[in-house]
Amino acid sequence: MKYFNLHTHQYTNQREVLELVNQYPQEFDDSIPFYSIGIHPLYINENRLESDFQIVNGKLALPECLALGECGLDKRSEIPFELQQRVFERQLALAEKFNKPVVIHCVAAFQELIEIKKRLKISVPMIVHGYSKKIELAKQLIDNGFYVSFGKNLLRNPELESVFQSISNDRFLLETDMVEEGIRAVYALAAKYKGLELSELQEIVSKNYTTVFEFHKQ
Repeated sequence: MKYFNLHTHQYTNQREVLELVNQYPQEFDDSIPFYSIGIHPLYINENRLESDFQIVNGKLALPECLALGECGLDKRSEIPFELQQRVFERQLALAEKFNKPVVIHCVAAFQELIEIKKRLKISVPMIVHGYSKKIELAKQLIDNGFYVSFGKNLLRNPELESVFQSISNDRFLLETDMVEEGIRAVYALAAKYKGLELSELQEIVSKNYTTVFEFHKQ
């Protein structure tokens, strides 16, 4: 593996890239070799919630399911926030049960996210995907044990350069999410911002991947 893509909605089947493809319970594609699966806060449907949980529970038990997610909290969603919290906390219990990392979608609810991690004493790695906020919040997340993943916003927003540079090398991952540019473009920009050779960055991300996704084997 030369490249690891923490979060993508498109499976591109490249030999050098390990892609963690985001899957939804009701739209599951079993031809994808490695994936995460979860109930997204924007797509909570109470009429099928138990069915969704049944599917998520079943898939998390499989080795090809590398993580729970994306799941989380979104205050801009029309879904009642209290319901989002209940669904999120129930999913976190599954992550703990199966010892799988969590890929997190969080919009305008970072303090609640931190509080939930503390209150539930979550022990599995938690990665905030698509990071786009300030240095201060990134530091708070890392101080509370989170990892942060960069991709689309790193490519689109030059102001994130200083934020990314401030992140400790053992606390970040990279992704594409839904952008047209591939993971190689994200790695190239990340290496430039960190002042590293591409091979050095690849080594850092590979080490972080091992720490996050093989923690349960140690």
